[in-house]
Amino acid sequence: MTETAYALVARVRRRELNTRMALAAFIGTTAWFVAPTVWPLVWFLAVVVSQALDWVVFRRFLRHPDVEPGRGMIAVACAVTAGCVAIYSGIAGYLWFFGGEVGRVFALIQVAGGLLHVSLHMHRARPVLISAVATHGAYFLGLPVISAIASGRWHELLITIGCLLYMSHLVVAVRQSTSTTEELQSARDEARDAQHRAEVASAAKSDFLAVISHEIRTPMNAVISAANLLRRTRLDEAQREHVAMLTDAGDVLMGLLNDVLDFSKIEAGKMELESAAMNVRERLTALCRLWEPRAAAMGVRLTMEIDEDAPVAVRTDPLRFQQILFNLMSNAVKFTSEGEIRVRAHWDGARLSVAVADTGCGIPAERLPHMFNSFEQADAGTTRRYGGTGLGLSISRKLAEIMGGALSVESREGQGSTFTLTLPVEIAAEDASASPAADEDAGALAGRAILAADDHEVNRRILALLLEPHGCRLTLVANGAEAVEAARVERFDAVLMDMQMPVMDGLEASRRLRHEGMNAATPIIALTANALDTHKAAWDAVGVHAFLTKPIDPTLLAATLAGACRREVEARASAVA
Repeated sequence: MTETAYALVARVRRRELNTRMALAAFIGTTAWFVAPTVWPLVWFLAVVVSQALDWVVFRRFLRHPDVEPGRGMIAVACAVTAGCVAIYSGIAGYLWFFGGEVGRVFALIQVAGGLLHVSLHMHRARPVLISAVATHGAYFLGLPVISAIASGRWHELLITIGCLLYMSHLVVAVRQSTSTTEELQSARDEARDAQHRAEVASAAKSDFLAVISHEIRTPMNAVISAANLLRRTRLDEAQREHVAMLTDAGDVLMGLLNDVLDFSKIEAGKMELESAAMNVRERLTALCRLWEPRAAAMGVRLTMEIDEDAPVAVRTDPLRFQQILFNLMSNAVKFTSEGEIRVRAHWDGARLSVAVADTGCGIPAERLPHMFNSFEQADAGTTRRYGGTGLGLSISRKLAEIMGGALSVESREGQGSTFTLTLPVEIAAEDASASPAADEDAGALAGRAILAADDHEVNRRILALLLEPHGCRLTLVANGAEAVEAARVERFDAVLMDMQMPVMDGLEASRRLRHEGMNAATPIIALTANALDTHKAAWDAVGVHAFLTKPIDPTLLAATLAGACRREVEARASAVA
């Protein structure tokens, strides 16, 4: 809503009413000291009445601030303004004729201040401005003229000339103020429009990323899951190599997708951190175990060293800590063809520092300041030789800064590089583990009844191939409505629910399961290609046991289902007891 000029003036006058009354009290008191009679008190009471009338009239402009007033209302406002100014500056006439030389000086200063005030605050509404300025001007120019004519001291007309000069300067100042105000308003409007366009573009980008993420994850789920299933079969050497190529390529694609999504969340300021206990040695050992085979295959040694006084466990965001070090170790392995890679953890009493040092190709000195810029790598040929988007280090540094720490680099071309992650952390309980146990009971799912809803036939087939070997009884349905119907006739130990499905989506189906039938307390596990934080928040609002994304991690899926089934059994046992 855009306010009219009269509404803006009315708002200013209402805001400054207390100031005007306080100033009137001061002027009246001063006038009484200069020329003590009853008239300053009478004048102050007249000001109170006139200001009350002014408030009543101008309040009407605030009731409908976006509606231009009619001519009649503008005429009333101008008349009231002129009357209020005539009364307010009337004390100047009293001081001019009865206050002596001091009174005359004070009178001119008081009227000059009134002129300045109305010029700066009423210039948006020209008719009201003219009414106020004309009345103030009558006192400002008229008092010296009347005094000169009455006393015959014509040299006092020089005061009128000075007053005219003051008013001319005031006109210039008001014009400049008006021009500046209009420019500022125009700039504000442009900034508001730009912000609106940016918000629309950001929303469109978020929607685009959500769609792209879902559409890429869905076929990737089939590719990676099929490769994992194929790896379980009897294969000859060539076939195993082909499957490894499939899984490696799938990992690279998923890494690129996750980098783009993380970069988008960081740029939008929507990256959320968690705080949990993390076993430092276990987490670093797991990372080294992951990269050691690849380093060894290239003839590179991978070693780890942790300070003796380092705490066993700290409180931080384990996922983001692992993500940063994963990127650093990935780069170290990628760019080191001989020698060694050293991972060293140092503790200084408040901060945990982890340095990843390699003996690789190093970074040219002129490129070091740009290493953490988005989409940049050491040189133009890096992407061609080693691949990558140039987002890994940028994301890692921004994550470190969001976590309150820093990520720095030291390097010499041809001698290797050292990347150091420093994070402020708190010491946590020593029994904290790096992650939940990955290998659940082999028979934890045997005989369990699992309901799985997914609208893609390939995904349902993959679920069957992954879970049926565990001995569970799997009921597969194609949408949320079928899931709700199946849950009405059979009790399940756990439910796997996709998000986007025809007829009824997974969120609505989960809400209905929570409020009806024999599966109201059955653990629901979201298994979806919608992997953004907004999607996770939507599932959290429904009250799911876990949130898993596609492509499916077979080990994590089995472990999560086993944990959910155990919780369900314990809940039933406690209910019976």
